[in-house]
Amino acid sequence: MVQFPNVKINIGLNIVEKRPDGFHNLESCFYPVGWTDVLEVVPAETFSFTTGGLAIPGDPARNLCVRAYESLKQDFDLPPVKMHLHKIVPIGAGLGGGSADAAFALKLLNEKFALGLSPDQMEGYARPLGSDCAFFVRNEPVYCVEKGDVFEEISLSLKGYAAVLVYPNLAISTAEAYAGIRPRRPEVPLRALLETPVAEWRRAVRNDFEESLFPKYPVLEKLKAELYEQGAVYASMSGSGSTIYGIFEQAPVLPNHFAAYRVWQGDL
Repeated sequence: MVQFPNVKINIGLNIVEKRPDGFHNLESCFYPVGWTDVLEVVPAETFSFTTGGLAIPGDPARNLCVRAYESLKQDFDLPPVKMHLHKIVPIGAGLGGGSADAAFALKLLNEKFALGLSPDQMEGYARPLGSDCAFFVRNEPVYCVEKGDVFEEISLSLKGYAAVLVYPNLAISTAEAYAGIRPRRPEVPLRALLETPVAEWRRAVRNDFEESLFPKYPVLEKLKAELYEQGAVYASMSGSGSTIYGIFEQAPVLPNHFAAYRVWQGDL
């Protein structure tokens, strides 16, 4: 059985306060996008996890897909499987790719072995794996608060728009990104700003990580400006990673020098 874990972009990201547990409370909108990895799970005599495509740092035994399998196996008599992840989405990109892989592993195992888990129950398994993981269970636009794992409904659709995601071959860790953050509450809540037309987001919808990371990595600010030059109605950094995305009314034809980066284009 094969599934295609997709990524998300953050439309706005405000870091509003530091929590007593060391994490931060935030407000953001997660929006699913069609850039995907490939995850396959088949029955096997013994459990194994292999990868292909982009190199994945760290111990494979601690990969989120493996941890997703192990978390379910604690409560269900799961048979051994062979799990293969073909990595296409860059790492450290601010797109939640690893979280998506884990959530899709949960969904795939739930379907394949008829575990009967509801979306709420799968979110319960997903949350301990990572703050973004639970989002990918339902995989639909949500307004996120607290650590980014508490979801509220939002009536936001970008159907009819096109997106360009640009990864400038630069990985930014979560720790590095948060090191430069100064938490603050915005004058206008993000939810209210997202109720305005997309063309108005440029002046008010912001990602707080840009303030400290753009001076450190000038290519990020340059890419954002270039996407606006190509006709984006809104452009931003996504999450705490290095991907810069643009939202367009019509899909653009990008200049040749964008070929030096990893780029995904498609409909929203």
